Parts: sequence; C-alpha cells; structure tokens
Amino acid sequence: MIEGEFNLMISTAKTVMVRFGANGRVVIPGRLLKEFGIAEGTEMSAISTPDGILLRPLADQAFIKSLRGKYRDWPLMETLQGMKLEEKRL
Repeated sequence: MIEGEFNLMISTAKTVMVRFGANGRVVIPGRLLKEFGIAEGTEMSAISTPDGILLRPLADQAFIKSLRGKYRDWPLMETLQGMKLEEKRL
C-alpha cells in the first residue's frame, strides 16, 4: 500500500490536495471529475514533468459515444481508400 500526498495542478491554477490509497489509487474530488468530464473507466495518461505528475484524459468519452452511428451512411472508408490511392500516384 502506498500512502502519501501530492498536489494536483489543474489548468485553472487551482491546487487540490489528494491522497494515495491502496495499490497507488488516487481519489480525485468529485468537483474536479465533473469539471473535466471524467467518469468511471476514463483512460488517462500519466506524464512525468519536472514539476511532478500530470494526469490528462486521453479522450472525452461522452463525445466519442455521441458520434457512434452518426456517420453510418457516409462513404468514409471509400473516400479514405481513394485518397490513399491518389497519394500513391503522386
């Protein structure tokens, strides 16, 4: 079990104290989760910086889910394949 504290810096220049729990888990306050649209299962990247650890969501999951099926009738694959063929000709 890892115990400790660190500062979580966010883009709005607010600092929030959080604690490490079992297995290195970090509990982020609900206010921040809501502010940044982070839900259970959101994938994050952990970036080592000179100032510490930067946690950044990989993608807005709600936005990605909203796109499912939206472009179902568009010929996207055919368009991409045509672009690739044109690229090879150049």
